[in-house]
Amino acid sequence: MRVGILALQGDVREHRLALERLGAEVAEVRKPAELDEVDGLIIPGGESTTIGRLATLYGLIDPLRKHIRSGLPVYGTCAGMIFLASGVDGASQPQLEVLDATVRRNAWGRQNESFEASLDIDGLDEPFHAVFIRAPWIEQVGDGVEVLARWADHPVMVREGSMLASSFHPELTGDSRVHELFLTMIESGEVA
Repeated sequence: MRVGILALQGDVREHRLALERLGAEVAEVRKPAELDEVDGLIIPGGESTTIGRLATLYGLIDPLRKHIRSGLPVYGTCAGMIFLASGVDGASQPQLEVLDATVRRNAWGRQNESFEASLDIDGLDEPFHAVFIRAPWIEQVGDGVEVLARWADHPVMVREGSMLASSFHPELTGDSRVHELFLTMIESGEVA
């Protein structure tokens, strides 16, 4: 299995290390043709506007949409979730608009309001220690979106078809269960 990481900006190294600890082959994706060489893709946290602008500059927006709509498993964390979403509350920026959800950027505040929390995530047997950094939350989800976790009454992890998205950064913890969930989605070809 070869997992790509959209390597334009953000937590590329951290996701790479998390995936390699699980035995996955990892490829950094920066060009449209590289999407054909991966079985799944992670869009990391970072700065969503920058990721969107660079994806536009590198001609990745339409190829990403095409691959994701064709069933390429994708997991977006924090800024990656914003980039996947169909809308951003109060902001205008390049988005893939493939995840039927509207998100609010920096929903809990600026950098100094970042926090950690213990989350109950559907499909995991024990709570997950989640790291929220300038994190978004999900304002609205479409009918086909399954909410896997909430914090303070807001969805913070969702799944739609072959897409997984979270407000938090599992790559910054030693807990591999969320990455394992994504790898299982890739291996099984499972679409919720």
